[in-house]
Amino acid sequence: MKLFYRKTGNGKPLIIVHGLYGSSDNWLSIGKKLSGYYTVYMIDQRNHGRSPHADENSYEDMRNDLVEFIDGHKIGKATILGHSMGGKVAMFYAADYPERIEKLIVADIAPKDYLLMNEASQFQLHRNILLAMQDIDFAQINSRNEVADILAEKIDNLRIRQFLLKNITKNEHSGKLQWRLNPGALYAYLDEIVSGVNKQWLADRIPIVAYPATFIRGEKSNYISSEDKTLIKEIYPEAKIIDIPDAGHWLHAEQPELFIKAVLQFN
Repeated sequence: MKLFYRKTGNGKPLIIVHGLYGSSDNWLSIGKKLSGYYTVYMIDQRNHGRSPHADENSYEDMRNDLVEFIDGHKIGKATILGHSMGGKVAMFYAADYPERIEKLIVADIAPKDYLLMNEASQFQLHRNILLAMQDIDFAQINSRNEVADILAEKIDNLRIRQFLLKNITKNEHSGKLQWRLNPGALYAYLDEIVSGVNKQWLADRIPIVAYPATFIRGEKSNYISSEDKTLIKEIYPEAKIIDIPDAGHWLHAEQPELFIKAVLQFN
């Protein structure tokens, strides 16, 4: 699949892989700040942003898209920075292609099955979000405010609603509003998105020491717990783990300067 991307800067390649519901748009500011150190590629993953939609959305699909992108741009070794779901894609790609990794940087996600480790609430959260998105009948919608009102009936978190609203675009043919991402495909693969790329998936590679690994965690986020730090060290014994104070899951948006510092700390 030919992915949409943005490119900026000079230097060694750094590829940014966004998380669920995200896109390259969310990383423009970070990409600009890193462009003085790297040639930064910010991709839109399949079923997100301006990249094509598909019925499939497995981690294997997303990894293969990343392989195709890197091959197509004739990129050798690269630093891969992945956030949330994108962090799992980055871990999966790095495990399969260690010789092509300069450095692995994972933002606020652990290599664990979030379904089996008392994190079922995350699955329910995303299930409710994706069902709410699919329930929007854009044929009856004339404004983003109408979408916002409908989402507010089913999603309590204002920040999540605002983030989702960034995924609305106008159909160039009909002029009607529509989702830029593909909630149907994401819902179909939600089990794997939440559970995949865990210790069991990586078992035959452990310990992973072929490339430097840095995990960046928002201290207010529940995506990487204290126990998860032990898990990370079991899989990546030489990994650096950096905590960002006063930041939740969207740590790059909440504390951008500290996030940039963490990305560059072991540069």
